[in-house]
Amino acid sequence: MALANEFTAAMAAIHARGWCDGTGGNFSCVLQRDPLQLLMAPSGVDKGQVQPADLIVVDAAGQVLEGRGKASAETALHLEIVSRCDAGAVLHTHSQAATLLSRRALADPRPGQDSEPKRDGVVWVEGLEMLKGLEGIDTHATSIEIPVLANDQNLPRLSQRAGGLLGKAPQGLLIAGHGLYAWGPSLSQAIRHLEILEFLLEQSWRQLLLDALMARPEPEQAISHG
Repeated sequence: MALANEFTAAMAAIHARGWCDGTGGNFSCVLQRDPLQLLMAPSGVDKGQVQPADLIVVDAAGQVLEGRGKASAETALHLEIVSRCDAGAVLHTHSQAATLLSRRALADPRPGQDSEPKRDGVVWVEGLEMLKGLEGIDTHATSIEIPVLANDQNLPRLSQRAGGLLGKAPQGLLIAGHGLYAWGPSLSQAIRHLEILEFLLEQSWRQLLLDALMARPEPEQAISHG
């Protein structure tokens, strides 16, 4: 099957970039729409080593129809994205940049609730030429807000919360301390959106680091002469 070969090659390339180390990440492609079936990598395996014969087929209820592997618990979120965004593929990565920035987006407590972290937030990006790689954007002179949701081991609840944000999401969504979900109408477009969003996230944390370094006082200014 051509799609299975393309899909496993994409997973291996994503793994090689360090975006789904260990058994991290999960990936899906729409195999057919009616009834809905997803081609997926099984849970708990090294995504860089998955072969076409290892793939599983999952239905709209998240049940495995074909294959010997187990469906990821996060299949519910894949199904939500496919349903609401008419996505043809959903790619979930655990890159350093996505994990770092998604945690930072929820780090500050809500006003008046010093001990309670925020349940959602955004990572804001503007002015970069690579924004034009996202569907519907044709100028660098714009900005995007990538939604960030607090992590939740109750995946149906997390998927429901995500559902309300997907309509305005720029082909991607972050789960705090977990990583990035990127999607597109086809596998190739989903890969493009993943690469663009990972680039934008990488730029964002590097800019934060650069700003912090630039704000440090010069050595002679840091010495007290009192």
